[in-house]
Amino acid sequence: MACPFSVVVAIDFGTTSSGYAFSFTDTEAIHMMKRWEGGDPGVANQKSPTCLLLTPDLRFHSFGFSARDFYHDLDPDEARHWLYFDKFKMKIHSTSDLSMETELEAVNGRKVRAIEVFAHALRFFREHAIKEVKEQSSSVLEGEEIRWVITVPAVWRQPAKQFMREAAYLAGLVSPDCPEQLLIALEPEAASIYCRKLRLHQVIDLSAQPITNSLGMEGSRPFDSSFRQAREQLRRSRHSRTFVVESGTGELWSELQTGDRYVVADCGGGTVDLTVHQIEQPQGTLKELYKASGGPYGAVGVDLAFESMLCQIFGEDFIASFKAQRPAAWVDLSIAFEARKRTAAPGRANALNICLPFSFIDFYRRHRGHSVEAALRRSSMNIVKWSSQGMLRLTQEAMNELFQPTIQNIVRHIEELMSRAEVQGVRFLFLVGGFAESPMLQKAIQRSVGRCCRVIIPHDVGLTILKGAVLFGLDPTVVRVRRCPLTYGVGVLNRFVEGRHPRDKLLLKDGREWCTDVLDRFVCVDQSVALGEVVRRSYTPARPGQRKIIINIYCSPTDDVLYVSDPGVRRCGTVTLDLPITPSPGAASEGQRREIRASMQFGDTEIKVTAVDVLTSRSVRATIDFLSN
Repeated sequence: MACPFSVVVAIDFGTTSSGYAFSFTDTEAIHMMKRWEGGDPGVANQKSPTCLLLTPDLRFHSFGFSARDFYHDLDPDEARHWLYFDKFKMKIHSTSDLSMETELEAVNGRKVRAIEVFAHALRFFREHAIKEVKEQSSSVLEGEEIRWVITVPAVWRQPAKQFMREAAYLAGLVSPDCPEQLLIALEPEAASIYCRKLRLHQVIDLSAQPITNSLGMEGSRPFDSSFRQAREQLRRSRHSRTFVVESGTGELWSELQTGDRYVVADCGGGTVDLTVHQIEQPQGTLKELYKASGGPYGAVGVDLAFESMLCQIFGEDFIASFKAQRPAAWVDLSIAFEARKRTAAPGRANALNICLPFSFIDFYRRHRGHSVEAALRRSSMNIVKWSSQGMLRLTQEAMNELFQPTIQNIVRHIEELMSRAEVQGVRFLFLVGGFAESPMLQKAIQRSVGRCCRVIIPHDVGLTILKGAVLFGLDPTVVRVRRCPLTYGVGVLNRFVEGRHPRDKLLLKDGREWCTDVLDRFVCVDQSVALGEVVRRSYTPARPGQRKIIINIYCSPTDDVLYVSDPGVRRCGTVTLDLPITPSPGAASEGQRREIRASMQFGDTEIKVTAVDVLTSRSVRATIDFLSN
């Protein structure tokens, strides 16, 4: 397929960290973004923290490390007026009635429209990426030559995907008139596309490590040392930012035959996302075997557990007022915890120390009239101790308590998926995403499924999705068959059949008996849909001279629904067909009814619609909207 774009830029917009990478369509190399200013010691910065700072008068100030550092250095009284946003992607997943008006709350409590915050972040990436692309390429690029790819979790619904697209339009990445210039990539799918290219020296096979059931030091040694080696290798390869994609597929793949199945578990900051793929040889395309599953069980869950542990020790009211009045110190404390969280390992015998900011200790004494140390002595939390150096000491037990709820949710999700008939015979489980770096999570997954399949972790586990998203932008047809996450359809009138249709659905119209609210299904949940496969329906305007047809789309998580009024069915979007005025060659005579044929595509990462006026064979402007409900 000749690519009309000369460069593909992918943005991995993560819950905790974000980044971009790009590739020129005539080369096989993927360029990772430049190393960022700022950054934490001990954390490899190929990505930047997803945090954003707006000035008190709501103008964009900075993103990433610079936003965090600037905010941190502000005078506390001044900081209260600035708007700092952190981990804001979660809101898009958790809001059930997402719209263009949905708001995000900054650390100081002020609210801004979410779409504007997302657009600021995307605009920031756009400027950085274009600048870097121009440095690499002598031919000056025009905007139309770039294809943009933005990653989203596969478990996101249509409104959230459309929201990202609207934010990209607002940020000026592409124009709404050229929608095909922007692709929405599903995170685990991108990871899967990249995993096809892996060579054996680029992965760690956890199954090659002996599994022990003891949590003693001995049990974790072989496991940890292999991971340490990999980390070292990763650190060495980090300064080379260009990654050459081998043509063809990697050695792991040569072990896989046509029809082999594997699972990609994308464990990120906000969500866990599971996808099951099957390989189709010789072309190496992928087929999805089961609808994307997962949920809001990301590494952020561990941070929230830490916050509630602090609330238990120091009181919820204190933590709330500390966050409100010393917002920068709160961010500091979160960073300190984040850095220690990465080092938590299952076999660790010694406690983890977390440095409490001076302002926390000082604020607590003023607020409560006694010391932090006294609070720890009084609390029932005997797994958290006080160190005379001004640190909280979290014992191994405490770390387990913080990690376990999130890890158990992830493992439960993976086990449920593995028990399904469609997933039997899985050879590999690829563990990717930022949280996949956690030895605590690795060990739990290996212990849970390591006996039935090989657990594989790519070395650059946090960048897997970013690289895969670039590959997806270069060839979006690589995933040939997807599964529908929901049942979609429209409400129609059918002839009323006595005994089959309930009486309360009876409608008399022009002397005929009709049954209302019948759900005419386009696709069913978990149905296989091939790329480019369309569902066609014809619609006729109700009256002459009508300028628009608006059709409500309904969705349901099950496929046993008959009527749009059934429990679980909800209106989720609208299709709008614009009707041009007809006086044109072959225009409809008075007696002839006009027919508009709409075609909907469900096999892509987003649902698309096109329409044609049958009489004139002209295409009709058709839009599908999931946001303005």
